[in-house]
Amino acid sequence: MINGLVHAHSGLRWLLLIALVYAIFNAFSKKKNGTFQAQDKMISLLAFILSHIQLLLGLILFVLEKKWEGFAHMKEALPRFFAVEHTLGMLIAIALITIGYAKSKKQTTDSGKFSKIATFYLIGLILILISIPWPFREALQGHWF
Repeated sequence: MINGLVHAHSGLRWLLLIALVYAIFNAFSKKKNGTFQAQDKMISLLAFILSHIQLLLGLILFVLEKKWEGFAHMKEALPRFFAVEHTLGMLIAIALITIGYAKSKKQTTDSGKFSKIATFYLIGLILILISIPWPFREALQGHWF
């Protein structure tokens, strides 16, 4: 079961990254003179939903794999990364995406809506990219899928 959840969490990362990039590109391209339509709301909502599904899968894995035990091994790169760096980075990123989505709904102008989505989603994407255990990060044993 854990192996399936790990693969789901790893595979869904790609859908989330694509959705975030698309939402950010859409927001930046329409920020100056675009009209916020239902399609734009659905694009940002998709990225929002996928980020929360990732969060749920990640929290389940955190508990099932007892990643909090990494706090006792702070000198070792792998347990520390998953106990602190990955977890905290992702929580902050998803909080920023949530804030951006909520703030965009409260904006009265279309430009303001696109601006909030572009800003908060971009910062969230950067934090996600930093917090992913990529295969080229030596000590982390990451996988592409």
